[in-house]
Amino acid sequence: MNIRTFRIGGIHPAENKLTHEVPTKAAPLPKQAIFPLSQHIGAPAKPVVQKGDKVKVGTLIAEAGGFVSAPIFSSVSGTVFKIDTAIDATGYRKPCIIINVEGDEWEERIDRSDKLELVKDHPELTPETIVERVKAAGITGMGGAGFPTFIKLTPPPTAKAECVIINAVECEPYITADYRLMMEHADEILVGLELLMKAAKVTRGYIGIETNKPKAIDLLTKKCAEVFGNTEYHVEVVPLQQRYPQGGEKQLVDAVIRRQVPAPPAIPVNVGAIVQNVGTAYAVYQAVMKHKPLFERYTTVTGKQLASPGNFLVRMGTPMADLIEACGGMPEGDNKLLAGGPMMGKALTSTEVPVCKGTNSVTILSGDDAQRKEPQPCIRCAKCVGACPMGLEPYLLAKLSAYKNWERAEHEDIVSCIECGSCQYTCPAHRPLLDHIRQGKATVMGIIRSRNVK
Repeated sequence: MNIRTFRIGGIHPAENKLTHEVPTKAAPLPKQAIFPLSQHIGAPAKPVVQKGDKVKVGTLIAEAGGFVSAPIFSSVSGTVFKIDTAIDATGYRKPCIIINVEGDEWEERIDRSDKLELVKDHPELTPETIVERVKAAGITGMGGAGFPTFIKLTPPPTAKAECVIINAVECEPYITADYRLMMEHADEILVGLELLMKAAKVTRGYIGIETNKPKAIDLLTKKCAEVFGNTEYHVEVVPLQQRYPQGGEKQLVDAVIRRQVPAPPAIPVNVGAIVQNVGTAYAVYQAVMKHKPLFERYTTVTGKQLASPGNFLVRMGTPMADLIEACGGMPEGDNKLLAGGPMMGKALTSTEVPVCKGTNSVTILSGDDAQRKEPQPCIRCAKCVGACPMGLEPYLLAKLSAYKNWERAEHEDIVSCIECGSCQYTCPAHRPLLDHIRQGKATVMGIIRSRNVK
């Protein structure tokens, strides 16, 4: 077996896949659902409902607020309580729509049957039709960044797609939502991949999976041979060495097709690849074949001290407190609550933060894991440089950010940082490298945007 990986940097954090073999179950419906209007990169969505309006599961409640934006659909049925602000994963209060839940009535257009729909049975699905349905369903990247999916499927004329790569890596040490999705819905994922390839007008596809998921590799390899064996499509399951952050787009492209994506503003399609998360492929199947907009997702709720960690199919807008309660409640003692995993997740100030399109995990770190160690002076060991998958100098970028030397930080390519945290993880002096770099990167990107406007 040819096991591939990316070529620059990377680390291997201790694995804690506590929920690897825990079957997914439906999360309980919330009493009240909160829908932030910014669940994606780009312009926030604009409300199309008002206080007192009745909605069903799948009702449009906010339309796209610009080209780089995505609509939002209700995941519950009930009454719009108010349009207000609420704390989201950023820690700030952001505009949102709050709905009081009453029953569970779905829009009639949504096909709720288990029948597997195949692309060959739907000749009406042109590439343009697929892209339009994906756009209308509000699908965004389900792996974290939340980039509207339809934009990836319509690259600029200067770039030509040659393949679609499905990101099924799931390299964060605690998260298992994508793994469970593959084990439970492999057929739908492969139809989703076929739809993505048809929309992108390519015939080659890859599914990248790390070797700590041998059952998923075997299952999808077998099903790919059955589904694509006698078709125009060439689809390959690519086993990948366990190495973080292999799920980063640029790292995955390097590992799978041996091409390195240049620095921003270059994106994977500039080297011929369109990368989509495995959850996105499943959502594309549901949107195109079942007329189901994106309003629920697979999410892992995990932590070493949780009584019963698990994987859930969660309606978006569900407060994380409800999921924690479903796993036995918050453990006693010191805890840190993360939206995401311990490497790239955001620490939260409230358990009332709702699950959104990009919430692949709710992670609770307890005891010593919840505490940061006291930072010490840099010992010039360069471990952070060796670990950086983008080939940057994290110690320097952190210092430039701390001293607000934005011009030099831009020159040193701070905008190429993917915020994976490998530098901070490896630092023997426990320096908050990523904290400084994140602040610096945001500032430099703001400066670049202002300069481009002028």
